[in-house]
Amino acid sequence: MLISETKKEEEKPKKKWFELISLRGYAQVRYNKLLETNPNLGCEQCDRSWGGTSSFFVRRGRIIFSGQVHDRVFIYIQPDFASAAGTTNSLFQIRDAYFDLSLDKDREYRFRIGQSKVPFGFENMQSSQNRITLDRNDALNSAVSNERDLGVFFYWATKEKRELFKKLIDDGYKGSGDYGLLGLGLYNGQTANQTERNNNQHVVARFTYPFEFKNGQVFEAGVQAYNGKFVVNALTTGAAKAKLENNNPEFLDQRAAASLILYPKPFGVQAEYNIGRGPRYNPSNNTIEESHLEGGYIMLNAKTSIKNHIVFPFVKYQYYNGGKKHELDARSYKVNDLEIGIEWQPFKSFELVADYTISKREYEDAVLFDNYQSGSLLRIQAQFNF
Repeated sequence: MLISETKKEEEKPKKKWFELISLRGYAQVRYNKLLETNPNLGCEQCDRSWGGTSSFFVRRGRIIFSGQVHDRVFIYIQPDFASAAGTTNSLFQIRDAYFDLSLDKDREYRFRIGQSKVPFGFENMQSSQNRITLDRNDALNSAVSNERDLGVFFYWATKEKRELFKKLIDDGYKGSGDYGLLGLGLYNGQTANQTERNNNQHVVARFTYPFEFKNGQVFEAGVQAYNGKFVVNALTTGAAKAKLENNNPEFLDQRAAASLILYPKPFGVQAEYNIGRGPRYNPSNNTIEESHLEGGYIMLNAKTSIKNHIVFPFVKYQYYNGGKKHELDARSYKVNDLEIGIEWQPFKSFELVADYTISKREYEDAVLFDNYQSGSLLRIQAQFNF
């Protein structure tokens, strides 16, 4: 019996390479001008179509190539056709290009090599395709621009927990995806698609654990931290040029954060907070200095169905006080935002989000002095999944 079964397995034709690769993607189109009260209010990090003269905007246009090409090797390549540089939009740029090497047949232990998300924060790990709110919070997202960097990461999770992470995505509960129960990493630290500038790698560690109760509710708690040195390279020029503390563009870059998530079954709560140190522009002396930073968010949400339509109402408040190392002069920020919105899914291939944002933002660099902006606007996004 064993011989015949082994022979049958050997006789099975091997799949061709293109049969092992799946192709999927999504696109997001936004309009941010409804009920806008202050066109000078913007958010460079989260949405470049805030404020100014912007109108309709393609926020994301992504195609994902992925597949288990070997029992121990998984590939994932995701380009974005909606990247922006200055006033030029719709540029092609690699977001992810990584390869998972599993150390065991159940793939509980694996190394991820290439450009991928840095395991810091729950909302940072969430795909923009799955996230309820239009943008990630400033506080934790300022840690890693575009959430990604180039490096080597080790992930471990039991087979059962990996299945739970997948189920939370497949069943539409806005999970973060499978980044293991434990994640450890060594990465460049200059953020995605940027050249390493000091050959001083960042180190990161994350541990998260989802608890599944008998009634089907899932609660997840996590902690994470990273440490490294960041080289500030986006500086003003000319007479307004900002000074560097000790004339050194390299700054300590370290953070620690906690995450608490109650998945919307049917009501949910999502909260994260981080503290740390990093570069920040000081307008009082026109100098970029090492400074304390802190901030986070809390979101209340729910998942309900109206006939065959799925609806996610949400309310989110966020706060951040610190610098943004990847912006001009490590721009100084004080953020207080409130979002009230709803996501509507009439079917899997289409989602519509209406997000009313009330924002108070102070952001300053060597050009933007005493820059406090407040206002509100209704933001609309249509998302297409394919």
